[in-house]
Amino acid sequence: MTTTRAVPEGKYADLGDGLKVHYHEVGEGKPLLFLHGSGPGASGWSNFRHNFPFFAANGFRCIVADTLGYGYSSKPDDRDYALDFLVSNVKKFLDVLGVEKCAVIGNSHGGAMSMKLAIDHPSVVEKLVLMAPGGLETRETYMNMDGIKAMMKAFFGREGITRETMRRVFELQLFDPSLVTDGLLDERVEIANLQPKRVLSSMQVPNLSAELTKIQCPTFALWGVDDKYCPVSGAMTIATGCPGARVMMISKCGHWVMVEHASLFNRLCLDFLKE
Repeated sequence: MTTTRAVPEGKYADLGDGLKVHYHEVGEGKPLLFLHGSGPGASGWSNFRHNFPFFAANGFRCIVADTLGYGYSSKPDDRDYALDFLVSNVKKFLDVLGVEKCAVIGNSHGGAMSMKLAIDHPSVVEKLVLMAPGGLETRETYMNMDGIKAMMKAFFGREGITRETMRRVFELQLFDPSLVTDGLLDERVEIANLQPKRVLSSMQVPNLSAELTKIQCPTFALWGVDDKYCPVSGAMTIATGCPGARVMMISKCGHWVMVEHASLFNRLCLDFLKE
């Protein structure tokens, strides 16, 4: 009997050391890597399913990865999910796929990974799109955000991962509650039940603000002014810290610009990437 998955299964890349990265790949042309955010049930498909088909139709080879600990990628329970560990494996993943240079789109935790990839491997990242990236504040600042507190409570709380605990998380994540659909909740709950607690309990993201000057590629950042996960003050940090940055702030928008304003996001990013 075949079980229907809320998140479609794609391909797998073997990184060695017992680690595999699950990903979806669509389209032909210049490589465009998508890196999703963190949280219970996160995956590349959940974050970017409203976006990557558009870019694939407009001449890009879209690579939508599940970072380690998320989606259907490996979730080792004996590693710390520090940023260096994750980013080094993103680089291995690109090497396995034969990608020497690409544009990168990252949101939240994936935005922090994208910035770190551009800092550590500047020859790899040609252009950078960031949506409310992490890695711009102290850990204490993030842990005091209402959305982060709700996310941690859902993952580690007594109730466990259910549709209702996930609904409370997403009602803080999205400005418009009507976007919290049963389909979205099904996707997140399915993946969250596969994740060991260590994925979030050992997550470590340093403050990268002082290193932003090392990001030499053109950078486009978008931020919802109603973000309850990553402080909107980070938009100014990007604007003043990255030498080649442009920044847009969007009203009536929470943490997920690429979902809440998908058409606007797709159009603006396509223009930026094709310049």
